[in-house]
Amino acid sequence: MDDKKKSPINFKAILTLVSSFVIMIGAAFVVYMLQDDFSKFNYDRLNNNFGFLFFSLAAALFAFGVMTFLYDLYLYFKYKPIASVSDEELPTVTVIVPAYNEGKQVWATLKSLAKSDYPKEKLQLLSIDDGSKDDTWQWMKEAKKLLGDQVTIMQQPKNMGKRHALYRGFNMGSGEIFVTVDSDSIVKKDTLRNLVSPIVVDKKCGAVAGNIQVLNNNKALLPKMLNVSFVMSFEFKRSAESSLNSVLCTPGALAAYKASAVFACLPEWIDQKFMGKASDIGEDRALTNMILKQGYSVLFQKNAYAYTNVPEDYIGLYKMFIRWGRSNVRENIAMYKYVFTDFKEGSKFGSRLLFVTQSIKMIMSYPFLLFMMYFIFTHPVLFISSTLLSILVVSTFPVLFYTKRYDLKQALWAYSYSILYTFGLFWITPYSIATAGKSGWLTREIAA
Repeated sequence: MDDKKKSPINFKAILTLVSSFVIMIGAAFVVYMLQDDFSKFNYDRLNNNFGFLFFSLAAALFAFGVMTFLYDLYLYFKYKPIASVSDEELPTVTVIVPAYNEGKQVWATLKSLAKSDYPKEKLQLLSIDDGSKDDTWQWMKEAKKLLGDQVTIMQQPKNMGKRHALYRGFNMGSGEIFVTVDSDSIVKKDTLRNLVSPIVVDKKCGAVAGNIQVLNNNKALLPKMLNVSFVMSFEFKRSAESSLNSVLCTPGALAAYKASAVFACLPEWIDQKFMGKASDIGEDRALTNMILKQGYSVLFQKNAYAYTNVPEDYIGLYKMFIRWGRSNVRENIAMYKYVFTDFKEGSKFGSRLLFVTQSIKMIMSYPFLLFMMYFIFTHPVLFISSTLLSILVVSTFPVLFYTKRYDLKQALWAYSYSILYTFGLFWITPYSIATAGKSGWLTREIAA
């Protein structure tokens, strides 16, 4: 955030970055020294059926990845955020902030929203405590004391899940547009007006995804890495998706929805089930999916910023990724049921392309895992060195992208994050597919 106080990189951070470079440069040297072994390995692969199959599959996936990246790059350069409309054109907005075990952060979230450069008479701010076990409700009452009539606070009778808290807000809200904001997020003054403007300008727009960055990126190493990943995920990938009018997920941290589009699918959304059980995760992806299904466009606003807290340890990180992974599996199955039908007027190309691309990545996670295991057991040194060299090459684009948008010092964390993800989180997608039927938020529980 522009006005955040930035702390210097500590010794641990410097050591992590230097180590990442030493490891990758060392791997490049090993690859150079083992050129003959690589040639023999490739020759052996091509001369047996099993190896040839995997080689062909890897080559096809590589070609697919390159073409997808180049097309995303083309779409990124086509993308332009929509400028804010005037105060007179701005619609009435209901902002809903569900909170569970958030503590003091919910107070900061509500305060940042109340400071928004949005006509006060057009802004309704609702916050719902979803049966928190900590002092979240006390901090919401402190926010009420400070903000007065600017905010309405309420409690759920018990912890019912984020989806039910939002459902209560949707039914209470009076705005023409709903905005959802996570209770661990901070917004800029112009965020709300920038976020809702596409729905005003484009009558076919049913939802808008905000631009999410990391709030706690000065506190630990993982948030530093995730901040670069978030910039790539939103400012690059969602920009490309927005050029196709088909952003697949409007994030819970910051999203806007046309009220009429929400009410058209609200009964289905609140009663959504997967494998016979009520869905208690992925409410943002599910709502986006149902709005796309109605024929609306879903866009991204690069100029609508929210800064959100992310996990600071490995356990919290993989739990967050598992939740996201399971949600993606469920919603891709739901998307399959309509995406190849005549579900909207005009071009359906964007939705279909993004569905196919994401599905291929999911499905191929299993062959990739098998190939990785085979490579590790047969040629461990070759596997580690070639993988690290690949990381060095592939991660250079995120580094350059982040450097152009922000600064080089933070951009270098893309290398460390890629190493962590490749060797420490590679199992997330196949595990999420295998356990897609499991429920549970996994995070934000009070420690015993």
